[in-house]
Amino acid sequence: MRTPGLRQLRREQPPTVEKARWGSQPIGFIHIRLRKRGKFAVVTLQRRTFSDSEFEHNIQTLRCPSPNSTMSQAQTQAGSMAGLKPQEVAFWLGKAVEWGQAESPDTQRDTCLHMGPLRAFLQLLLTHIPTWSSTTETMRTVPFIGQFLGRLCWNPYVTADAESRSLLFQSLWSLYSEEPHNAVERKANQWIRNLLCQLATEEEDSATYVLLKHMGLPPKEYNLKILRKMVWLLVEEVGESCSSLADPNQRCSCDSVLAASVACVPLVTCPETAPLIGALLQRPVTCDKAALSQDFLDAVSCAYSRKCVSLEAQAVVSLWCHSLASLEGAVMSLLDSVLSNPASIPHNLEYTITHSLLPKACSQHGSIFLIVNDIFRSMLVQVEGNQTVLSLIHTFTLCFLRELAAMQPQECVSLKAFFPHTPQSLLAPLLTHPSDMAQEAWPEHLAWVTASLQRLTEEEEEEEGNRGQCGVFEAWFLLVQCANWVEVASQLLVSARPQDCGPLLWLLTFYHHPTNQGHHRTQQLVAARAVWDHLRSLFLLSAPPLPADQLQLLVELMSAVPQQPSLDSLLVASLLVNFAVFSHNPLSGAREIVHMVVQQSGLVREAVCVLNMVELRLNRERSSCSLTDRHRHTRNH
Repeated sequence: MRTPGLRQLRREQPPTVEKARWGSQPIGFIHIRLRKRGKFAVVTLQRRTFSDSEFEHNIQTLRCPSPNSTMSQAQTQAGSMAGLKPQEVAFWLGKAVEWGQAESPDTQRDTCLHMGPLRAFLQLLLTHIPTWSSTTETMRTVPFIGQFLGRLCWNPYVTADAESRSLLFQSLWSLYSEEPHNAVERKANQWIRNLLCQLATEEEDSATYVLLKHMGLPPKEYNLKILRKMVWLLVEEVGESCSSLADPNQRCSCDSVLAASVACVPLVTCPETAPLIGALLQRPVTCDKAALSQDFLDAVSCAYSRKCVSLEAQAVVSLWCHSLASLEGAVMSLLDSVLSNPASIPHNLEYTITHSLLPKACSQHGSIFLIVNDIFRSMLVQVEGNQTVLSLIHTFTLCFLRELAAMQPQECVSLKAFFPHTPQSLLAPLLTHPSDMAQEAWPEHLAWVTASLQRLTEEEEEEEGNRGQCGVFEAWFLLVQCANWVEVASQLLVSARPQDCGPLLWLLTFYHHPTNQGHHRTQQLVAARAVWDHLRSLFLLSAPPLPADQLQLLVELMSAVPQQPSLDSLLVASLLVNFAVFSHNPLSGAREIVHMVVQQSGLVREAVCVLNMVELRLNRERSSCSLTDRHRHTRNH
């Protein structure tokens, strides 16, 4: 059985007062026509049997509802039986009565302020309606539902919100009886048709509707044109410079900014208001009167996080400057998207980060970068070096530095402003990308970086205060951000001589074990050196066929590495994969070694992770070289 579509519905004018009777007894579903400034208010009474005197008394009560009226005890108990909290039901019914048609600025502001919680309550109500077998049972269980939905449908500030309007549609449609079995359900269908027409059409008896019909202009098109015109006028008004700077005695033009932001709250999801939202967000705050409404910022932030509004990139950046909660939500959303699906991250991580607009915002505003970095620090400590988070922080820093390099010189600030807590001696060396330096200079550069980090850690171990610990942590965090140098160190270890491998192995071990509590890093350094020796003998010194005893010994060494913390296995997997990729051993021999070792030592996942990182780094270097050659070719011609 199909429910009739909206096109089949016809507007029916209800009688002034009409009793619905079931047999000889009057029942409580009453359809009332109340005229107020050309509008009709449709409400319902609690379903029960009334005497004639009670009936007339209730009609008079509904004609003039008190702004402070609350639910009756029977309604409260019914709401509780329906699984709804009585206090919550009483609160929202009271709000619906108090708001009326939102004719005063106070009720308009209060309606906008409660729009989010109201949507949540409507959604909760919508989940309960289908659980009842019929409209009659629904009216018996939740007698307040008619009055509540009816009042909301006549509040333009509620129906202007797209999601609230949709929830009202769904709630009314769920109450509609395809085959009404009694007078209650027939009367309910008539009432629902009227409300659906109210939501879906214009007032046919209004002067505006008659004029538009005469002009042949569809009401929807007319309303959109009016809205666009109003938005354009408000954008012009908001764009005016602050007049109080020129004449303090003159009325400040910024007074309209707050009013415009308040008026925009119920319309943030309308595509036509996007220019006004952008203009409000990007307007310079030249005086205290130019502040935006917090309700406006919350509404825009909520709509943007739910992808209900489309904003230009610069407007999004401005939103984060105005709202710390919105910025934190964007960072946590990025972290959640990365951590929820780590398997697909390596190859689309850079795309995800760039399209989050966070690197662009960080390059333009140092304060945003500091906040994002603080969130990353906290997350890094909580997850104890999760490789996905490490990759996220590294890739984010690459995207940030790229955005920073694309800015005009006069717009840039010193790197020290972005990294105020980092040891300044390490800042420039680590932030320098390997592709910006000749490969012949890599070993010496990494030797200097390692010596600086060793000196810093030795000073920390000698000091008992927190100052040294903070310095080492910040140095390690910078190394995580610039992990491309760690990848370069892993590559250089393939061709390093035994007397030169010490600093490179120390840097690799420090990256995975920044603290040396219980000499754990020292133990890992010894184990890593043993693995490096065996890998070197297999890949560089052994001729085919590969000695089985050495392969088995390597498997035992790598399997003996503790699996907790998990970065220990990543350390040795990094050595194995880099030897396989960068050594001159025949491909078949490298494949045989890797296949046997990772299968028997249980390092398949770690090896795949490292291989993805090596591939991404080589692709970046190849792209960087191609771009450099293209620029050189352009200059020569």
